[in-house]
Amino acid sequence: MLMSLAGITFGVAFFIVTQAQTSGFEGFFVKTILGTNGALRVRERIQDTLRSMSVDDQESGGFQISHKEGKRYVGDVAQPELVADAIRQFGNVSGVSKVVTGNGQLVLRGQTRPAQIYGIVLDDHLGVSDLDEQIVFGELSDFRKTANGVLLSRYLADRLDVGLDEKIVLKVAGKSRKLTVSAIYETGVRDIDKVRMFIHLRTARSVLGKAFGASFLQVSLFDNNRAPQDARRMIDVTQHHVSEWQRREKVWLDVFKILRISSALTVSVIILISGLGMFSVLAIIVMEKTKEIAILRSMGFQRRDISHIFLWQGFVITTAGTLSGWMLGFFMTLGLANLPIRIRGIFSTDHFVVNWSISHYLVAALIAFVVVMLASYFPARRAARLEPADVIRGTSG
Repeated sequence: MLMSLAGITFGVAFFIVTQAQTSGFEGFFVKTILGTNGALRVRERIQDTLRSMSVDDQESGGFQISHKEGKRYVGDVAQPELVADAIRQFGNVSGVSKVVTGNGQLVLRGQTRPAQIYGIVLDDHLGVSDLDEQIVFGELSDFRKTANGVLLSRYLADRLDVGLDEKIVLKVAGKSRKLTVSAIYETGVRDIDKVRMFIHLRTARSVLGKAFGASFLQVSLFDNNRAPQDARRMIDVTQHHVSEWQRREKVWLDVFKILRISSALTVSVIILISGLGMFSVLAIIVMEKTKEIAILRSMGFQRRDISHIFLWQGFVITTAGTLSGWMLGFFMTLGLANLPIRIRGIFSTDHFVVNWSISHYLVAALIAFVVVMLASYFPARRAARLEPADVIRGTSG
């Protein structure tokens, strides 16, 4: 019984810890992605291809129909203001930011680094990203008041050995522009931090030669889980390609899902083994207590009364193991949350990220109760079927 109790306790605790850890990292990854690339991105215009149809198999007198299966995505967002106004009409939209992008090179002291230019209107972009939380050096107010200011990633700043208020040269298609480092940010997403830099939209248009339009619109939502539904509606309304964050990050989301499921299955084996231990213990008790069971039956106890005795033992052990597992899981999760760890790659964190969710505790309890009560049921059923006369004759086995 003590071994079963210990198994349930540790099984429940480990289940809580592993689920808190895997779902915590997944949630932090999603927050990083939404705070960097937004929930939705509105890009190229959708152009239906046309197919010629003739009325009577003659070359003349025909007409053209739209070929929906042959959609093409062309150009950028030609009229960003009109498209942005249409998107803001959606009730779930919390912000829209116009972005002009292009490629260039950053040059300083003989060093050259490729850069992806992001031209933004700062206030609009703060409404669709966590850029203000990602600043590690400097102030956004300096960028706001500096026409040729640049927000440089920590990665690029370290590689170019450049600091705040220093000048850096941006080269695009043979043209050069001096920029002032107003602030330094870090998203923790290595692929972004290696190349991305932010400048004012007006400066980007001048440097890239894009006087009109936008490369894409970045959209934030109140309910990010509704992104796929909103994307489909926006495509119909704006006739532009709209991609939701779930599609963009499908690979990583699938990885986190697999890790969460595999860890749950692995830890559940501990609870399963505890259930088998409970089954063995109760089965042995039934075998050893056949005479006592026969006496109880002869005293008037019904079969269900005998069954309830053994089920009650399983219930008490499961309840005690679950409660102690909850407590152990809580303190283990608390300790894990304060454990230092440095991660840079798909997000940035200096400690373990955990998700405190009551659902982890409830699911762990449900698994424990189902496994152990099923394991208790069969010995209880066998005990209830014992007949006093069979025990006396020695034929109860």
